[in-house]
Amino acid sequence: MSTLQSKLSVGVIGLGSMGMGVATSLLKAGFTVYAFDVRPEALQAFQAEGGIAATTPAELAKHASIIITMVVNADQTEAVLFGATGAAPLLEPGAVVIASSTVPPAYARDLAARLAAKGILMIDAPVSGGAAKAREGALSIMASGPAEAFDKAAQALDAIAAKVYRLGDQAGAGSTVKMVNQLLAGVHIAVAAEAVALGVRAGVDPHVLYDVITHSAGNSWMFQNRVPHILAGDYTPLSSVDIFVKDLGIVLETGKQLTFPLPVTATAQQLFLMASAAGYGNIDDSAVVKVYADLTGIKLPGAKSETRD
Repeated sequence: MSTLQSKLSVGVIGLGSMGMGVATSLLKAGFTVYAFDVRPEALQAFQAEGGIAATTPAELAKHASIIITMVVNADQTEAVLFGATGAAPLLEPGAVVIASSTVPPAYARDLAARLAAKGILMIDAPVSGGAAKAREGALSIMASGPAEAFDKAAQALDAIAAKVYRLGDQAGAGSTVKMVNQLLAGVHIAVAAEAVALGVRAGVDPHVLYDVITHSAGNSWMFQNRVPHILAGDYTPLSSVDIFVKDLGIVLETGKQLTFPLPVTATAQQLFLMASAAGYGNIDDSAVVKVYADLTGIKLPGAKSETRD
């Protein structure tokens, strides 16, 4: 461990399934880590790992030269940086904000400009890899921003990521690539749910179906990752239905701005919206399969964590 790394303090705002993994990966790498979350139980769990809890984002900013925001959306990003107890006014010039929420590219550009006006550097850095990769410090980061920001944040990025894709020196590029990734991820989850539901309706054992498809050309990473949730009947949210209502909404709004048709994305987003309207918004995104169960009466495997909102 270098002397610089041992002295550097990093702040993490948002201790959800991804943020907690990021924060603990930084602790394992030898950083002093401050964290903020609105949930006291999350802060208590983080303290048990050796981290330091902050009462507000502003308090966290007093101690950290690098801040990673791992909140849900642009509204939450805005609140934790520029709200009544936001971090931005307390950050020293030259500090780095690593903005890792999935947000519209236009918002990422605007946020970077407002931070730059205060002398604060920003890396537009949405992530992929899920909770497991976050815990392992092995995320993929789609990043864009000034070289100075990457230089200052290099050790922190190394602690949380297996691969940092540098996509240019302007904010917005990272969010654009993440948007394309989310288009594919959302469509793949939706079609995986549809395929499993069709198989169940046709009388195929879904466990056998899973085995065959994961060894056939129709397989995808999302099919292989999400269908086991359906087979176990366990919809504990690792990424929720409402996340994809939001993310595919970002894709569609960007397509509208670019006058670019996105019919497959629109269909997938409507399926997630149907699941959310049926009360499944806060459970795992694989719960889109429940729309087909509700419409057709098919019996899905298992019965865990099926309570609606």
